[in-house]
Amino acid sequence: MPKNAERMAEGSTPQARLPDPFSPGAMVIVTLGNPRDKFWGMILALAPEGLSLSGAELASFEDLVLMVKDGESVSPAVVFFPMHRIERIELDLPDGNLPSLSQRFLAKTGIEPSALLGSRENETEGNINLALRSRSAARPTEDGE
Repeated sequence: MPKNAERMAEGSTPQARLPDPFSPGAMVIVTLGNPRDKFWGMILALAPEGLSLSGAELASFEDLVLMVKDGESVSPAVVFFPMHRIERIELDLPDGNLPSLSQRFLAKTGIEPSALLGSRENETEGNINLALRSRSAARPTEDGE
C-alpha cells in the first residue's frame, strides 16, 4: 500500500469518529431553490434522496413564535425536500452577538424548539418523538408479541 494511502486511512479514522453535525435532531436553516425559499427546523433524516425536516418557513418564524407565546395549538410542518432542491443547509448557530433562531425562539416562548418540533404523535422513518419513547419505556415493545 502506498504511504499516501496509509496516511489517508490513518487520517480518516479520527474524522470517522467525529459526530455528524447534520444528524437527526440538529436545528438548521435550509435554503431551497426552484422556487427560492428558506425553512427553519429540526432534521428528522438526511439521505442522498433528500432531507426530512420538522419546522416552519423562515418567513413564518415570527408568526410561529407569537402563536406559541399566545398558547395556541401549533403543529409544525413535517416536510421532505428532494436533494435537487436543496442549495444549502446550515446549522442554526449564533452569529457574533446575534442569537440563533433557536435561541430567539426559546427566549420569546420559554420552550426549547426541539421540544416543539419533535413532538409529533407519529413516527417518521425511525425517528420517534419523546412522548412515544417515554410511553414505550413503560410497556413492552410490540416486537415481543
